[in-house]
Order: sequence, then C-alpha cells, then structure tokens
Amino acid sequence: MPSQGKSLLVIGGTSDIAKATALTFAKEGWNVTISGRELPATRAEAANLELRIPGSTITAVVLDILDTASFMPLLDSLPVLPDAVLLAVGLLGEQTLAERRTDHAELIMRSNFEGPCLLLGLIASRFEDRGSGTIIGISSVAGDRGRASNYVYGAAKAGLTAFLSGLRNRLAAKGVHVLTVKPGFVRTRMTAGMKLPATLTAEPQELGEAIYSGVQKRRNVIYVRPTWWLVMTIIRSIPESLFKKLRL
Repeated sequence: MPSQGKSLLVIGGTSDIAKATALTFAKEGWNVTISGRELPATRAEAANLELRIPGSTITAVVLDILDTASFMPLLDSLPVLPDAVLLAVGLLGEQTLAERRTDHAELIMRSNFEGPCLLLGLIASRFEDRGSGTIIGISSVAGDRGRASNYVYGAAKAGLTAFLSGLRNRLAAKGVHVLTVKPGFVRTRMTAGMKLPATLTAEPQELGEAIYSGVQKRRNVIYVRPTWWLVMTIIRSIPESLFKKLRL
C-alpha cells in the first residue's frame, strides 16, 4: 500500500529497536513521531534520525508510560491521529531484585504491561471509531512460558501478548490491524554485556525491517528470527514435571 504521507507514532522512541524501526518507516516515506520521557533528549534523537534520512519528518513528544493520567491529553494534542502506533517501551529489570523488592517488581510490571495496555486501549478505541489503523506491539518470547530466570518480566510480557491478541480479535472486523512482535534476543543497549547466541540474536535494523514487512503483509504474530518459533514451541511442550527441574 502507498506509504507516502502516512504517520507512525513510536511509544518509547529512544530505544535502539524504536530508532531502527523509525528509520525503516521514514525511509519508506512515513512521517514519524517519537516519544520519550524528557523532551530535550527526545528532540535530539528526532533530529539525529532526520539527518540520517534526508527529507524525512520526525518529531518528538513527551510521554512517560507510568504516567497514565497523561495518556488522554497526549493523544488529544497530536495534530492528527496516526495511521500506525508502535509500542516499543519496556523494562527488563532484574529478576533477583524483583523477587525481594515489590517496588522493583511493580516497576517491571507497570512498564511492560499496565502502562502499555492502558495506552493501547485508548488508541484502539480511536482507531476503531475511525475505521482504520495499525497497532504494533513489541512483546517477547519471554512471555511464551514462565522461566525462573526472568518470570516477572515474562509474566508482564505474557499479559501484553494476551492483551494484543484480544485487541486483534476485537478489532478484526473494524478495519484495525494488530501485529504482535516477539523479537527474541536483539543486540541493544539493554542486552549489552550478555553472551548471546549468534543464530538467535537479531540486529535492531533487522527487527525494524521485519516489523515494516509484517505491517505491509498484515501479519498477526511474528518471531523476528523464525528459529525462535521452533525454540519456544519446544519449550512450551516440555511437561511441567520436567520443566521445573531445568535451569532456564
């Protein structure tokens, strides 16, 4: 479908994945708005992205995914309702810390589930009223099954995956497309220092291109590296009696 003049709002627009996806859409002629918690830093990111794509239009707005009271005013302040919204906000957190401190567990859950779902719910209703729109939610393979190493983060992402599935079911006949993205490992600042398997690890730009392709093809769920689908199918199929003995 023609992309010239279409608009994308990126929620959590200063992450490596968000910036790579914004660049991909901008190259295809989309006008992009990125959000961040601090306007000066977000504006700087927008200006940097514009320099990389001559002729592109990339603007910045303030959004804190934990400040749910600000969601409605933000949407009302946009010049136009975007054609697509990319949810790229999230917080990995520390599992061991979340097991001991409820405030850290709450931060992980609110950053990955509560805030994103409340905001996407508002956007979904506006898209439904208009009769068109695309919602792209970056979830995680961590939500496919709870594992001891990251189950607080995984539980929040499982909730996001279920929420996106529900939106897709609700909006399928309303002209609104909902895409769930499960990246697996991505080489970003968030995973810096981790030993990641090369065959399962994507680069941010690879993710951006996969998301753009998924939107164009109106896919429902994508694993950025197809191998992840097989890996998680195997992990989900392990009987609980055996699974609880594994160190995953």
